[in-house]
Amino acid sequence: MAELSIIIVNHNAGKRLADCLASVEREAEGKDWEVLVVDNASSDGSHDAAAQRAQAVKLIRNSENVGFAKANNQGLRMSSGRFVLFLNPDTVVFPGALGRLLEELRREPGTGAVAPALLCGKDNFQVSFGEEVTFFRELARKSILNAWRRRRLRRLKGKRRTAWVSGACLMTSREVLENVGGFDEKFFLYFEDIDLCYRIRRRGFSVVFLPEAVVFHAGGVSASGAAYPSRLEYRKSQVYFYKKHNPASSQKLLKVYLRLSARLAGLFGSQSDEAKAFRRELLEVLKEKEAGRR
Repeated sequence: MAELSIIIVNHNAGKRLADCLASVEREAEGKDWEVLVVDNASSDGSHDAAAQRAQAVKLIRNSENVGFAKANNQGLRMSSGRFVLFLNPDTVVFPGALGRLLEELRREPGTGAVAPALLCGKDNFQVSFGEEVTFFRELARKSILNAWRRRRLRRLKGKRRTAWVSGACLMTSREVLENVGGFDEKFFLYFEDIDLCYRIRRRGFSVVFLPEAVVFHAGGVSASGAAYPSRLEYRKSQVYFYKKHNPASSQKLLKVYLRLSARLAGLFGSQSDEAKAFRRELLEVLKEKEAGRR
């Protein structure tokens, strides 16, 4: 059994995957760690970076894109580590970051998941943790709070317990994952990390943001070039997440907001074929969810 399994789900991450693996190799040198790359039918040759490291990296290739949650569970089943790190392919691990995360889990048995600060530019941090997700909180976070929090993150010191952390770099233990059943595979992309954190906390564990550990995260690489399909997957996952974790009032507010946004965009937004298809499919998704509830 390895001490740590590092699972990277890749889908058309380009050169980013090679950079990620190089940083992980540097951190893993001399340690009992294993690295697994689950490739979701990449068409850009990015998986070659893992294939070229056959002795150090186990490559699992899927014939189709099965989604982020399912691919992570696939990697988990094929790994052996006592601790598990889920890591995006568009990250670069700063020296010592993974060791700090691992030490937090070893030192604090009540910690169920821990994540680093995610740097996305010079002195520019991603808001990668937060409170419970409700309609009004999410609206406030995206419209007002994120900009303020990014500035605060530059000066934030000391760990803090939080409701969720980003799955771009999330470390936990195999025991905790077995306890909660891994990722919910009904999420194809987006919200699966927040859902996992919710379920970890409901089992009595804490979720911790540790700013002393820093990882660079480019963000949005797998979704680049597919803006509307990516947005549709986001909304599908959002609707499912609200149905799973929020009261009916919050679910209704979200659906009203999405319908109104789609109709206003139909009047004043882009009239490209892709935009029209996105709005049409989103409204169909909302109808399906309503029918399923009845």
